[in-house]
Amino acid sequence: MDDLQLGDLVQMRKTHPCGSDRWTVIRVGADVKIRCAGCGRIVMMDRAAFLKRMKKRVARAPQDAAQANGKEEI
Repeated sequence: MDDLQLGDLVQMRKTHPCGSDRWTVIRVGADVKIRCAGCGRIVMMDRAAFLKRMKKRVARAPQDAAQANGKEEI
């Protein structure tokens, strides 16, 4: 489950105080930054803590969006 991409929608084990448990991945690296789908709050945590707290991936990022973020064609 270590193949995260920008834009992936993930479900976390615990709910956020706003009531949502779904988050969008907005940064991937040694740390992972996620945005709450309910209220928009942004949280950053190290990858090990993120993988421990993540329950499952709900939806993959669209392929063209993933390519546009880092691999533009000339």
